[in-house]
Amino acid sequence: MPNIALLPGDGIGPEVTVAAVEVLNAVATDLEYVEHPVGGAAIDAHGVAVTEEAMADAKASDAVLLGAVGGPKWDTNESGAVRPELALFRLRADLGLFANLRPIKPLRALYDASPLRRELIEDVDMLIMRELTGGLYYGERGTKDGRAFDTMVYTVPEIERIVRAAFKAAKSRVTSVDKANVLDTSRLWREVTTRIHAEEFPNIELEHELVDACAMKLISAPRHFEVIVTENMFGDILSDEASMLTGSLGMLPTASLGGDGPSMFEPVHGSAPDITGQGVANPVGMILSAALLLRHGLGREAEATAVESAVDKALEKGIRSRDLGGTATTAEVTKAVLEEL
Repeated sequence: MPNIALLPGDGIGPEVTVAAVEVLNAVATDLEYVEHPVGGAAIDAHGVAVTEEAMADAKASDAVLLGAVGGPKWDTNESGAVRPELALFRLRADLGLFANLRPIKPLRALYDASPLRRELIEDVDMLIMRELTGGLYYGERGTKDGRAFDTMVYTVPEIERIVRAAFKAAKSRVTSVDKANVLDTSRLWREVTTRIHAEEFPNIELEHELVDACAMKLISAPRHFEVIVTENMFGDILSDEASMLTGSLGMLPTASLGGDGPSMFEPVHGSAPDITGQGVANPVGMILSAALLLRHGLGREAEATAVESAVDKALEKGIRSRDLGGTATTAEVTKAVLEEL
């Protein structure tokens, strides 16, 4: 019986997690859940962003479903302070989750919700693959005597494994994004990517794009991209930019994959403290994250497709949460999806 580590987190995280579990239970009646606080909730309860018990259960699970972490209550610029985001870094590192997959596919029913013109986003279907355990976010850092530093480090094996994953996910084209005109890490990234392409994936087209040029093209010609692969910080920024093609951060799921251990699934959106407890959070990003869990975490393609189809149909019939200009509550959106299932 598959075991899911449930980490609802902070803010609206618990609210959308409840919605996702309802949908999961509608298509997979054999799942078991073990729940732990993470992020700010864990700091309040235990003084750490993620407990050793939670980490042990996450490692022993078949998949991890995470809500959101963070909020103003725990924001601080104090060096060395315990921050909710430390839970994410610990989970990614200890579970070996080196590849973050963010599919960007605006739904036809929501084309008019995007800030971009309809003709720009029609038929956009891209995957952004972000390296997740290296770069600036994991390098040596410090602040002393009015000077601060963060170190970006990448090794050849780290680049090889994420690039291979990108080529395996592509049907025709991979766009590798770097800043090779400035950064040594990017020059190594480009060198390794070029070699892997030539030696292992010559039938897939490879193009190199500087990160600033890619940022502009994501807005001016998003249909150009199929699979984008890039390092940690660039991927963090570009994937959030691309998410607005769909009209709302609340719509997008993400999967973090690694080696032989469990993968982690979470919505793109944050903890949204401004609407916490009001019952109006959009649960679609979390529900679609549950669909990715079914597909990539448990290998259940039919159930994953059923969930995604139910979301499409519910939106086609007009259900809209507040972030999409509607009035539907979290519970009402969830009910609409369940009815389609």
